Amino acid sequence: MNNFEYYTPTKVIFGKGAASQAGAEAKRIGATRVLIVYGSDRVRKKGLMDIVKKSLIEAGISYEEFGGVKPNPLLSHAEEGVQKAIRFNADLILAVGGGSVIDTAKGIAHGKGNPDQKLWDLWTKKAPIKASVPVGAVLTIPAAGSEMSDSAVLTNEETHQKFGINTEFNRCAFALLDPAEAEELPDWQLKNGIVDIMMHTMERYFIPEIKCDLTDRIAEGVIRTTRDNGRMVLKDRSDYDAMAEIWWCSSLSHNNLTECGRGKDFSVHKIGMALSALFDYTHGATLSAVWASWARYLYKDAVLRFARYARQVWDIEEADDEQAAVKGIDATEAFFREIGMPVSLKELGLADPDEETIRKLSLHATMNDTVKLSRIRPLSAADIAEIYRAAK
Repeated sequence: MNNFEYYTPTKVIFGKGAASQAGAEAKRIGATRVLIVYGSDRVRKKGLMDIVKKSLIEAGISYEEFGGVKPNPLLSHAEEGVQKAIRFNADLILAVGGGSVIDTAKGIAHGKGNPDQKLWDLWTKKAPIKASVPVGAVLTIPAAGSEMSDSAVLTNEETHQKFGINTEFNRCAFALLDPAEAEELPDWQLKNGIVDIMMHTMERYFIPEIKCDLTDRIAEGVIRTTRDNGRMVLKDRSDYDAMAEIWWCSSLSHNNLTECGRGKDFSVHKIGMALSALFDYTHGATLSAVWASWARYLYKDAVLRFARYARQVWDIEEADDEQAAVKGIDATEAFFREIGMPVSLKELGLADPDEETIRKLSLHATMNDTVKLSRIRPLSAADIAEIYRAAK
């Protein structure tokens, strides 16, 4: 087991009615002026926004609203939010939404905390993040796990670059999680969330030759729990207990717990992020579309790891390690297909991409071939191109 540091400062309030505690939590951390960040009007129609605002008013806290966050959140929109936060002198950025809203809130917080720097310079590490504003989250969908993670992702629409940053400044001060909020979610959003939760865990799992039995068992449990309860909620959205399991898995999948002693990889995320940066595909769908191709390209370099995954997650009864590994990959792909997620670029919507498109995608994923992907075996842009071709 490798040395590690584990830090999770986010206070989580989990269960029915959690959103009503937004004001109390904001007051607890000393906030007096809150910028509420949200996406669509769905949070208004459901009455969630009214609950949040009522709680802030009761706590004696002023607020302003900033809406319009889109999936694959945009740099330009976050920059608008920074200027609003500065004008309002917000001392808390409160995200009411899913991962895209929370990531936008984190970007606004960093911009407000470093007003003399361009947000993209902070994002690309040309300038250091020296300070930030606290962020709170009222979650509406289980997926990205951004409510407890140290990461955030924005897309620069001018350059078609989608980058993530990791910093302890990204940790939310508090997160309010009410699984009942997802009861009316569209199937597509929930399916993408299920994939993203599984992928956040698997991106930390497939790192060979490091013994971390407890961390592995936690990760395997998160994947199995997400899969099993995902099947249940897709059949019966009113199954609160099954939905609650998925919500908790979402937070645990991306708060670094499942990387303790092992670390993380996120090469599949980089392959998928290139697709959403260039074509604006839904994040979870890009991951399911390429994962099996990535796994088949690399599994022989980590046969025992993939074999353990097959046996512990998918109950594969196969004595031969290589055959077990292949069956585990097949089982994962079959599950994605079972719940209606794409397992190829064609199913994603990118039918028969030409070589120039594959070249652009591969260079984006590897930052112009300056970064090698995967901790199983270093992958160059040429390797990533082969994975895209296999995913066609």
